[in-house]
Amino acid sequence: MLWQALRRFGQKLVRRRTLEPGMAETRLTRCLNTLDLVALGVGSTLGAGVYVLAGEVAKDKAGPSIVICFLVAALSSVLAGLCYAEFGARVPRSGSAYLYSYVTVGELWAFTTGWNLILSYVIGTASVARAWSSAFDNLIGNHISQTLQGSISLHVPHILAEYPDFFAMGLVLLLTGLLALGASESALVTKVFTGMNLLVLGFVIVSGFIKGDLHNWKLTQDDYELAMPGPNDTYSLGPLGSGGFVPFGFEGILRGTATCFYAFVGFDCIATTGEEAQNPQRSIPMGIVISLFICFLAYFGVSSALTLMMPYYQLQPESPLPEAFLHIGWAPARYVVAVGSLCALSTSLLGSMFPMPRVIYAMAEDGLLFRVLARIHTSTHTPIVATVVSGIIAAFMAFLFELTDLVDLMSIGTLLAYSLVAICVLILRYQPDQEIKNGEEEVELQGEKIPEAKKLTLQGLFCPFNSIPTQLTGRVVYICSSLLALLLTVLCLVLVKWPIPLHSGDTVWIAVVVLLLVLIAGITGVIWRQPQSSTSLHFKVPALPLLPLVSIFVNIYLMMQMTAGTWARFGVWMLIGFAIYFGYGIQHSLEEVKSDQPPLKSRTKTVDLDLSSPCAHSI
Repeated sequence: MLWQALRRFGQKLVRRRTLEPGMAETRLTRCLNTLDLVALGVGSTLGAGVYVLAGEVAKDKAGPSIVICFLVAALSSVLAGLCYAEFGARVPRSGSAYLYSYVTVGELWAFTTGWNLILSYVIGTASVARAWSSAFDNLIGNHISQTLQGSISLHVPHILAEYPDFFAMGLVLLLTGLLALGASESALVTKVFTGMNLLVLGFVIVSGFIKGDLHNWKLTQDDYELAMPGPNDTYSLGPLGSGGFVPFGFEGILRGTATCFYAFVGFDCIATTGEEAQNPQRSIPMGIVISLFICFLAYFGVSSALTLMMPYYQLQPESPLPEAFLHIGWAPARYVVAVGSLCALSTSLLGSMFPMPRVIYAMAEDGLLFRVLARIHTSTHTPIVATVVSGIIAAFMAFLFELTDLVDLMSIGTLLAYSLVAICVLILRYQPDQEIKNGEEEVELQGEKIPEAKKLTLQGLFCPFNSIPTQLTGRVVYICSSLLALLLTVLCLVLVKWPIPLHSGDTVWIAVVVLLLVLIAGITGVIWRQPQSSTSLHFKVPALPLLPLVSIFVNIYLMMQMTAGTWARFGVWMLIGFAIYFGYGIQHSLEEVKSDQPPLKSRTKTVDLDLSSPCAHSI
């Protein structure tokens, strides 16, 4: 009896969302074209990464090698972006990585993914709002921060900010009202401010290459001593490190990359527009790829210009670009860039806030979060309750919490979501695409008949008997993908936590790494030999299974760079999420409701679908 109860409980945790005919229908309005999605992706990405984090990372983490940090972070994001693009072509629904996980690896992982997406978007909103407030405060002479620090000071370091940021909270609440008006209105504002943002960044890049000095990439101890502040100076220098282009070594590049990854988080908001894009299966993949390319060019150019204009140890992390223009003697440009950066941060803030209620709405509609959050406004066709609630939570976090800690915490949630999407692409590409299963119910689509699965043998692992996927080959890939995720996690843990024995040539640790690599290569070979689905999609990830595995490795490796304190805060967030899921979501899930209902005839009969339809692609 106990075993049966545990078995039923385990089945609930791994039950998968069924993709049914009519999934392309939506209660939201399909009003966004490809340009809107590109503007949304670029606008949500090009903000704090350029105007805030670039100065912080360059000053005390990476120096001029911040350009390498952005390159590595961009490559990691591109790998994840390709996986998102394929799922966007498969599943034209809101929910992004949450829904992708739900249809592939089951309900518990889906909830974990969605809960982490909410974390990422809330923290992204709060951090950009504080960056907006800081940039505006710097523009007017730091009067706001000085007044608040003198009157209302918070004495909880590393958790709460130095002072409550009323300005950031008000800004988040204002944009929450704009989002409630509708998707098309938000997209129009985003396009206008994104255009202004790109003009400002273009000006920064050109100015940096004109006024920059290559010597700032080859600084020495003598330059550092010459820049030392005098007794009457108010600024302070950051650490010199070893000087040169990579002053803080390879470790500094890795730490900088983990933080710079935040700069590319915005592209995944495009995947949440599946129910509002006019042609999601085409425009979502195109929007993701184009926006990532534009963002990489901008980040690379601006970080190069910034470190060429000013020695990295003199950068001011709170507002680096205006201070850099003041340093080179272009004082008027300082104010132009400051105003332009506020426009860019406004777009970034709007882009961070846009996907947040869409994910909450998707989870609430599936019953994993409270149903009231799935309410749609009858006039604006927006998830009004999810928009207001998420806006209030983000405003509260912007009001109280510290930016640096928020960014690192957000990176864990985002990297975990990216890893799950990559695993889902790897699994789903090798699954039979002619059937949908839900417990004991089965719907078969008319089309090519799937051969019966044969017994698994060692020869069958590397030389499958069928040229198209079967239940057996799909199960093999599912198990192998799970093993690869575990082995990659162990490998990254060894590489990050015990680098000294590896560098010193310790035979035991080297043998462990070699064994892990051999196992990973062998299991990857098994997956590579399995037949892939031939379903026609607008976009497919190339070079399977290699690219998703590289994406998973990079994401996990970057996660291991985070501090124990960041992981502790992440654990607290997950405990809150699991309390909601096991207390509410597991009982009110739509899949739970379906399992309690008697099977309908329409669920057991053959369905004839147009394989070019959005639903067929989703399947």
